[in-house]
Amino acid sequence: MFTGIIEEVGRITAVEPSGDGVRLTVHAPTAVSDAGHGDSIAVSGVCLTVVDSGDDWFAADVMKQTLDMSTLGDAAAGRGVNIERALAAHARLGGHIVQGHIDGTGEVLEVRPGDQWRVLRIGLPAELADLVVDKGSIAVDGVSLTVSSASPAGAPEPWFEVSLIPETLAATTLGERAPGDRTNLETDILARHVRRLLAFTGAAGAASTSEEGRLA
Repeated sequence: MFTGIIEEVGRITAVEPSGDGVRLTVHAPTAVSDAGHGDSIAVSGVCLTVVDSGDDWFAADVMKQTLDMSTLGDAAAGRGVNIERALAAHARLGGHIVQGHIDGTGEVLEVRPGDQWRVLRIGLPAELADLVVDKGSIAVDGVSLTVSSASPAGAPEPWFEVSLIPETLAATTLGERAPGDRTNLETDILARHVRRLLAFTGAAGAASTSEEGRLA
């Protein structure tokens, strides 16, 4: 479990084929200062398991499904990645509940600079649109952010916006984002649970109506 508060920007140093997946090696001194074999570290929002580590690096295996679902499929040596260690039970929940399970990727559509901040408009898959709400939480490349605007319901090409303060621009890879870039997206777990519950409620109601019709 994570909070979306990035601890450092790491750097991918190697991408090695491993079956139908890859093994990533990441330079991340802060993350490995107390990391051990089997620990969880979020890499640009993707929860990975440490399989090897040194003084300032760790390695993790990434399976094909994760490569297909996230921007790690485009991972290359030299690329910067947002790094967060798993939340300690005694720590403050500074962002929001982030699982490190990516829902899909979005595309940066627009970057609007301001005097003290920067607004990113990001397109997202239609199947995720109802999980994103104005003033709600979303993780973009593992960064906990507040949605500052969202496209209307039913928009043919849904999008949302986030406003980035100078600290976020400096302390994460989001300061480097430009139109056309892909980003990892994880929607709010609470929104996903609500949608699932509503789906079961609708199914139960339909089943009840059908049963009443047969009894009548």
